Amino acid sequence: MTDLFFYGTLRHIPLLERVMGRTASALSLETAVLRDHAVHAVQGQVFPMILHDKGAGAKGILARGLTSEDLARLAFYEGGFDYDLRPMTVVLTDGAEAPAQVFFPAPDAWVPGDLWSLQGWVEALGEVTALAAEEEMAYFGKVDARAMSRSMPAIQTRAWAKLFARQRKTSDPRDVANDVIVHRHTRAYVDYFGMEEIELQHRQHDGSMGAVLSRNALLQGSAVVVLPYDPVRDTVLLVEQFRPPVYLIDDPEPWMWEPVAGMIDPGETPENAAHRETLEEAHVKLKTLEYAGGAYSSSGSSTEYIYLYVGLGELTETTNVGGLDTEGEDIRTQILPFPEFMQMVDGHVFKDLPLLSLAHWLARHRDRLRA
Repeated sequence: MTDLFFYGTLRHIPLLERVMGRTASALSLETAVLRDHAVHAVQGQVFPMILHDKGAGAKGILARGLTSEDLARLAFYEGGFDYDLRPMTVVLTDGAEAPAQVFFPAPDAWVPGDLWSLQGWVEALGEVTALAAEEEMAYFGKVDARAMSRSMPAIQTRAWAKLFARQRKTSDPRDVANDVIVHRHTRAYVDYFGMEEIELQHRQHDGSMGAVLSRNALLQGSAVVVLPYDPVRDTVLLVEQFRPPVYLIDDPEPWMWEPVAGMIDPGETPENAAHRETLEEAHVKLKTLEYAGGAYSSSGSSTEYIYLYVGLGELTETTNVGGLDTEGEDIRTQILPFPEFMQMVDGHVFKDLPLLSLAHWLARHRDRLRA
């Protein structure tokens, strides 16, 4: 049995419960303080680190009697990073002292920032982090911790998309709680994408429950798609990049001409992501965005929801070095006069569905935008 002192994100009880696989009431938890230490944000990361600080006090939670499986779950959640587990003494609320193990980061692993606020973190990222942990911990004992850590950015993106999806309704929804019966739900595979399997019944249009269906879905986050348009020059900008799925289906043209596109990161709005992705991929700073609608890209197979925009700006230069090296992107751009662009649309040159959707939207709104 081990007593651990948590000073960071695991002080958030909904997250701790998902990581440990049991409710807080089943754990022995007490508030405590580690003297002469302070918790700081980590530059470029969403988690904090602890540092020696004479006279300060790091607030946290003392978890008593943790088992070997508890420790294994914690190690899996942390993604296999190296920590120095040190014996320390913490002070309880009644002033009594208690021994506890504390995880310290490896020296020089991260750069500390300002003092970290648990409340500020909870308000910004608490819910999405707990949702992400739910998916991550479903693979405990099935996937190596270090391999799992590579999937975490994509898992967090999917969790952020789920929060958006819960708010997405256009009319009075049906009674999902009573009209859908889930018999089995399995998280079958995880990498950049996730694959989940489900067996369920749903109420049919005649009021009866249908047969049990066995289905699976590709789990993805939400994305933005942006067609840059210059209303003064009457031109559009397209990006070209290699698409492995198109190659895998034996299409002889896996280099695709598309609009700007990218995933919405945790904490971002779709508008934030649209501006960021256009700058990253096309090196274009947009002035304004025109929302052209949102929809599921393939509702029979994928959870991906895309937000469509026409972005207004000055289109004067192209690039052969767009995208981020860290994401393996190799992007070039081209600028087309609108009439030539629509001739290519009508000539079935393009194979990207969001591009066709935005082309037709722009054709209907072009006069207004130019005015």
